[in-house]
Amino acid sequence: MKILALAIGAVILFSCNSSDSNSEVKTDSVSSAITVATDTSGWISLFDGKTTNGWHSYGKAAVNSRWKVADSVIGIDTSSKESGDLVTNDEYENFHLQVEWKIAPKGNSGIIFLVKEDTAKYHQTYVTGPEMQVLDNNGHEDAKIPKHRAGDLYDLIACSKETVKPAGEWNLAEIIINKGKLDLVLNGTNVVSTTLWDENWKKLIAGSKFKDMKDFGTFRSGRIALQDHGNLVSYRNIRLKKL
Repeated sequence: MKILALAIGAVILFSCNSSDSNSEVKTDSVSSAITVATDTSGWISLFDGKTTNGWHSYGKAAVNSRWKVADSVIGIDTSSKESGDLVTNDEYENFHLQVEWKIAPKGNSGIIFLVKEDTAKYHQTYVTGPEMQVLDNNGHEDAKIPKHRAGDLYDLIACSKETVKPAGEWNLAEIIINKGKLDLVLNGTNVVSTTLWDENWKKLIAGSKFKDMKDFGTFRSGRIALQDHGNLVSYRNIRLKKL
């Protein structure tokens, strides 16, 4: 029990921010920012701030000890020997996802979407789902690789403009998929726009590290995943609107 308490305490220490811990995400457009919500019509909360209800570890029936909830934040407990990405119980097709994230110095994580959970075929979420990168651009080695920086469509398309905040500060990420059109928004700026599943999409995959994963980026609906990359990361205010 003492070890568990220390682990939870570590998550609370990492996730607390006295100036913005109770802020909410604006609900309107692609240009949304972190502010008090005025209209929550149509939005579904994917994280209640208290439990892991609605989520499970990839390939498992429940959430493993790697993920802890404290102070309305869900994050990685690096003291746990378990590992695995966190995925939604439900699949989504056309949607607008909003989630705030905060990464530790030298940290790496990601928001993976359109994940098909079939562990007999796919051992990890990234085998099927594209990723919006979560990274400390100033401290992690991956930032030296083009298309691997925060906000990038990982290994496929680099941000048109970098708007990420430093490690330890909250960022607002948005992923919008509507009838094949994909937009990634970071802190109110549309940083990636592309079309899924067309010939250009196939060329992007063919030129990436995913070229030998035959089903990568092919599914039109799937789960949303928060990546366990072995580093401290926090997520909060996770919600989705079906389009």
